[in-house]
Amino acid sequence: MKSDIEGRGPGNMADSDYAEFSIAHDRLYTLDHLWMQVLDEDKDEGTTSIKIGLSEFLMAEFGEVIQVVLARPRDESDFEIDADSGLSEDDEEEKSPKSQTMGGQVDTDELLITVTTRYDSEFDRMLINAPIPCTIMELNGHVEDNPDLVNEDAYGDAWCIIVKTFTDDFDEDQFMDKDEYLAMLNELP
Repeated sequence: MKSDIEGRGPGNMADSDYAEFSIAHDRLYTLDHLWMQVLDEDKDEGTTSIKIGLSEFLMAEFGEVIQVVLARPRDESDFEIDADSGLSEDDEEEKSPKSQTMGGQVDTDELLITVTTRYDSEFDRMLINAPIPCTIMELNGHVEDNPDLVNEDAYGDAWCIIVKTFTDDFDEDQFMDKDEYLAMLNELP
């Protein structure tokens, strides 16, 4: 569920003091204007799966999103090799054990999403780091192919990445709920 909330923020905002944008009620927010939605908590593995996307405030503040580039997993150790792949038995024995995760590890100081926006004839590029140490599980290539999705449905089909993190690394209290996020936006100059 989302509601239209009139927010105030700095910068462009159509050269006025106010712009309309929505804030999803069932998400957590970061200072970098990412939203996070917990999908699943696996108590046996001690992991949490989280869907990450871009807040509508980005469009209200910086203009139309014209490009989204998502981080690509670097770790390919998890991809199993078929028995008929042409590897010898020696090659099979030397390969490392199958990883429990699906993609590359990303730490909080590493790039997760690059967003390019356009307001009038000015362009802004934002480099957004991962909000938590995590493993990339799934990328939404649709937002790269069609960045208008982010402008039209930021809290729905325009999610960017699904990650998995150890539950111990994910403390919901370090992020903002909808009310805290709105309060933070209202305090911006």
